[in-house]
Amino acid sequence: MEQAQQSQDTELDKLGYAQELFRTMGGFSNFAIGFSVVSVLTGAVTLYDHGLKMGGPAEMTFGWPIVTFFTMFVVLSMAELASSLPTSGAMYHWSCELGGKAWGWFTAWFVIVGYVTALAGIDYGCAQFLMPMLGLPATTTNLLILYAVLLASHGLINQIGIKLVSWLNDFSVTVHIVGLVIIIGALFLFAPKQPVSFLLSGVTSSTEQGPYWWLFILGLLQAQWTLSGYDSSASVAEETLDARTTAPWGMVIAVVVSSIVGYIMLIALTLAIKDVNGVLTAKDASGSPVPTVVAILVQSLGGTVGSAVSMLAAMAMWFCGLGAVTGCSRVIYAFARDGGMPFSNVLKKVNTHHHTPTAAIWFTVCAAFVAALYSGAYTVVTSISVICLYFAYITPVFLSWRGRSVTPLVKGPWHLGRFSHSMNLIAIIWTVFISFVVSVANEMRAGKTMAGLLIVLAGWYYLRERKRFAGPSWIGKGLTAKQD
Repeated sequence: MEQAQQSQDTELDKLGYAQELFRTMGGFSNFAIGFSVVSVLTGAVTLYDHGLKMGGPAEMTFGWPIVTFFTMFVVLSMAELASSLPTSGAMYHWSCELGGKAWGWFTAWFVIVGYVTALAGIDYGCAQFLMPMLGLPATTTNLLILYAVLLASHGLINQIGIKLVSWLNDFSVTVHIVGLVIIIGALFLFAPKQPVSFLLSGVTSSTEQGPYWWLFILGLLQAQWTLSGYDSSASVAEETLDARTTAPWGMVIAVVVSSIVGYIMLIALTLAIKDVNGVLTAKDASGSPVPTVVAILVQSLGGTVGSAVSMLAAMAMWFCGLGAVTGCSRVIYAFARDGGMPFSNVLKKVNTHHHTPTAAIWFTVCAAFVAALYSGAYTVVTSISVICLYFAYITPVFLSWRGRSVTPLVKGPWHLGRFSHSMNLIAIIWTVFISFVVSVANEMRAGKTMAGLLIVLAGWYYLRERKRFAGPSWIGKGLTAKQD
């Protein structure tokens, strides 16, 4: 194990980077951070009402496995690249080496915006979930204060150090598993259940116009937003032992485990619905809206049990936000280390006591707070997150697939062999499709935001960064490339 660590540190040294972050994460901890950020008790729960509105029970029955199937092509393609170049830059560095500095610069910003909006969705959803449990009046001010407290807690813990974050993410796996077992067990054992045929019910409660098949497709946002963030396992590669093997497996196993247990949970929740419209429009005693999953749990298990189980889900959301801050701050740190960010000299600094990128952590937290204020709608901020993250995921995969890379990467010990090309192509097609789908919902608010973002980034890069940003110092030097 010590030899593996020394080998990884030597590889960083060849790239011109010092080993500034503590390399202490083992295989389970690497998987844990990916699993915590995917967090089926966050995405699948907070967007359950979206899926139910769009496609009814059939959305849960068929939507989740469809998204899982195609997402596996994306994560497998990314895992192969993570094995070739295991750095904190992850997708940003892969794109730089495969396509050049411009590709890498845009990829880095997609990752950052994707993570910031994901964090906004996670913690804002957690705050909404906690409001009725804490007995707080459902006012915008109270919601924003609670949201800010959640973000600040994640910033403080991430600043203290990766050892604490690793321990908490390991514990997060326990919280997720225990929470899922309790929710699924309680619903299957004690809740009145609909007949199995109810799962095939293709009804919609959406106010959007269109045929059912289109509304069903729009409902896939629930599953796709949940099955994102697994790249966190790659983003902490510089803090992971034997990262060339551990980080790829961390991503893959996080998605596999999450998809299986998440699907079982969705089926259990759906069968426990007494009335679809009733849970979608549920309100508490004060007349404030109640999250749909909370309404299902309370109506099927009773107020006390339902609230206790809901608290477990809220804990899982908190852990999810913690991991998202870790993943985002490492990408910002890596990008700033190469001079790609405004105020890079500040953002690349590592706290000498805790060995954590403090400025990058708090930049992430503050940006997430602003992102929630801008979006104005939960499905919009989650849609932006999906588009940005999957653009970042697929860019290096596309560059690898097209066969005209600047410097093709050496295959790491974890690779897809002769299936790589075809699996990359399926991943590309799915990403283009799902990005289009989530961009047109909600009067194309996410799509318009993405168009504006692309215009701003393109203008910024052309007018300033094209000449200023040199990219990582190792680009074009063959340090990570296939040797003839």
